[in-house]
Amino acid sequence: MVENSHASAGRWEPAYRPPGWFVTRVANPLVRRLGAASTLTVTRRTTGTPQRVPVNILELDGERYLVSVRGRTEWVRNVRAAGHCTVDRRGRSARYRAVEISGGQREMVLAAYRERWGTGPVRRLLDELPDPCDHPTFRLDPVG
Repeated sequence: MVENSHASAGRWEPAYRPPGWFVTRVANPLVRRLGAASTLTVTRRTTGTPQRVPVNILELDGERYLVSVRGRTEWVRNVRAAGHCTVDRRGRSARYRAVEISGGQREMVLAAYRERWGTGPVRRLLDELPDPCDHPTFRLDPVG
C-alpha cells in the first residue's frame, strides 16, 4: 500500500511506502546487529525516546547524505522535527545537523544513490515512488 502525495496545511507532502512486518521485526534488527548498514538514531518527536533505523549513508563530493527510499517515513518526520541525528557505523558514532535538500541537488544525490544501492529492494522502492519529491533527502553536516 502506498500513501499518495497530498497537500497538508498548504504544504505538499511526499508519499510513504511503509515497511512490512518482516522488514521491521526481522531484517532491520538483523542488519543493525551485523553492522551491514549504518544506524541512524533520532529522537522521536512524540515520545522523546530514541528511534534507531538502519540506513545507507551516501558519500558524494565530500558530503554525506541520508535518503529515504520509502518516502515520508517516521524517521524522516523525526529528523525534520529534531534537526539533528546521530549515525553509528562499526562502533563509531557521529552527530550531524540534518539539512533537507531539494530540487536539482536532491535529484543529483538520488541518481548517485540509485547507482550505488539501486538493486533489489531499494530499486523496487525507488521504482514504486519515481518522483524525486517522494524521497526526502538530507545533507549531514558534522556537529563539533
